[in-house]
Amino acid sequence: MKIVVKYTVSKLSQGFTLIEVMLAMAVFSIAGIAILGTADTNARNLGHLESKIIANWVASNQLVEVTLDSSWPPKNNKKGKVELAGQEWFWQQKVIKSTEKDMRAIVMEVRIEEKDETALNSLMTYVAKKNQ
Repeated sequence: MKIVVKYTVSKLSQGFTLIEVMLAMAVFSIAGIAILGTADTNARNLGHLESKIIANWVASNQLVEVTLDSSWPPKNNKKGKVELAGQEWFWQQKVIKSTEKDMRAIVMEVRIEEKDETALNSLMTYVAKKNQ
């Protein structure tokens, strides 16, 4: 007994046409370019955020030094540089008079380059004259 099985190939099971394949490739390439652009932006932002965090640490450290200093009044426009995380950071201290004669506001600005117009980070604290 011989059994003959006929395979009928319908149009749906023949595969994709060249136009369908090219359209799918175009869609995936556009999606890939969008993903690469997003990844690039995230990598750049990560570096900027890292710089801002380290600048915040520098400003915080300098403000701690100011609060530990016993001289009165604090020096205005004091500048310096410090190395942290393998990079040099430039800081500037600005002293602002308050309504209280025995109190001063101190703003610590940190820059990557000494000649930068705007500070990368800035912190402020208040110090009071210590009674002797």
